[in-house]
Amino acid sequence: PVLDTEDAWVSVEGPVSIVELALEQKRVHYPLVEHQFVLCTLLYAIMRLSLKGVKPLSLFDSKGKNAFFKDLTSIQLLPSGDMDPEVLTVRQQFLLKVVSAAVQTLCSSQKDREVSEEEYFPFEKGKNWPTLAADLAQYLQISEDLVRRHYVCELYSYGMDHLGEE
Repeated sequence: PVLDTEDAWVSVEGPVSIVELALEQKRVHYPLVEHQFVLCTLLYAIMRLSLKGVKPLSLFDSKGKNAFFKDLTSIQLLPSGDMDPEVLTVRQQFLLKVVSAAVQTLCSSQKDREVSEEEYFPFEKGKNWPTLAADLAQYLQISEDLVRRHYVCELYSYGMDHLGEE
């Protein structure tokens, strides 16, 4: 971008402006940032839903693991469309665990006392964990329909038929 400055500001001495510093930065490789975002979301789900026995790095292949430790401005080889079936199975099990834990947490809190999801997760208004799991399924190359079907089954199994029908 072209930054026009007034003549009065040209002769000013002092530290470099934040705009000039920002323009001097290297551009980030967006797919690598997106890859990091998926890891952060997985870690947050593990923490927030208290999932036990999950190894987050097991959800990625060797290329994916190596990409986590590279500079965000570097162009890295990210996982391609062909994935190891074992990694896909681990990913699928993880997403189903997220959905089950979210439904269980919501149902147990509502049985204790009539509490909405927003009240139980006060800092996450509007965050729907099963929908988030379905969105993550796209990034993790898992069928969204499988995650949604599991969500409906969990709702029915916890007696929330009216939500399952929707």
